[in-house]
Order: sequence, then structure tokens, then C-alpha cells
Amino acid sequence: MERNVTMIALFAALIAALGLIPKITLATGIPITAQSMGIMLCGTILGAKRGALAVVLFLVLVAAGLPLLAGGRGGLGVFSTPWAGFLFGFPVAAFVTGLVMENWRSDKVSLVAGVAAVVGGIGALYLIAVPYYMLMKPAGLGEALVAAMLPFMPGDVIKAVLAGLVTGAIYKARPASVLSRS
Repeated sequence: MERNVTMIALFAALIAALGLIPKITLATGIPITAQSMGIMLCGTILGAKRGALAVVLFLVLVAAGLPLLAGGRGGLGVFSTPWAGFLFGFPVAAFVTGLVMENWRSDKVSLVAGVAAVVGGIGALYLIAVPYYMLMKPAGLGEALVAAMLPFMPGDVIKAVLAGLVTGAIYKARPASVLSRS
């Protein structure tokens, strides 16, 4: 129990630390950040439940006003923007990523982690973020895909590959540290 709480808090801190990398804001107002890789790592390393809890803890701290999002943003106001669908999708993305990791055990960990990061950290995330953008903007599907998804795909694929490599390296060095495999 204590180890779980520690790992959840540690990964919430990791997501916050990845926000220190300067954000790049697109013309649509949606920032590109490294924090989505932290979401992927929550799922690949902690598993579904613990990964989602780490993300929820991070979001609670953001809602409480801590400036933990890229660019030093925080507070309830960040949850009312058209790009807030990404924030709402983060726990689901970590959960789905972790679910894939926990259930697919027949291949190399780095491969499974990379695929899990694509399925959860990209697929599940955009299933929430794009419709939310459409509702809040308002925008049609085509506009939402071009504004809220397409510009992020190259970076997200790179982050998923990195999440797979990092998870594989951690598993190789310390298998017990990858809780999604225990």
C-alpha cells in the first residue's frame, strides 16, 4: 500500500516536472508539452489503476491552483478552455495504456509499452479531446481534427516510442519497478 501511494505521488510529480520543458503554443491556442509522455509513462509503468490515480492527483493539484501545467498554468480556469479535453482525457489515457500493458504479456516489454502508449496515450486521449474541442469551440469534425489532433501526431508518436524505450529500459534494469508487469 505504501509503495503504491509513493509511486502515484512520484509519477504525479513526474508529470509536473515534464511541464517545466517550455511549451510551444500553436495558432489554435493548444500547447504542445512533454506532459503527455508522463501520462503514457504512468500507464506503462504503474498500470491502469495506479497510473490513472497518479494523473488524477496531478489534475487535483492543478485544479487547486498549483501552476503545474506547461507554461506555469493552473487553477480551475484551465478546465474551461477548448483544449481542456486533453486534461479530462489524461486519466483515461493512462488507464487504457496501463490496461494494455497489464493484459499483453507475450512480447518484449518495450514493444508492448510503445503500442500501449499509442493505443492509450494517443488513441484514447484523442477520443475525448477532439469531441470536447468540437463542443467548446464550437467546431465541426474536420476543423477539430486539423486543429486539435493533426499538429500533435508527429510529436505524440515520438513520445510513445520514447515511453516504450524508457519502460523497456527500466524493466530490464529493475523488473519489479514496472508495476504494470507485477
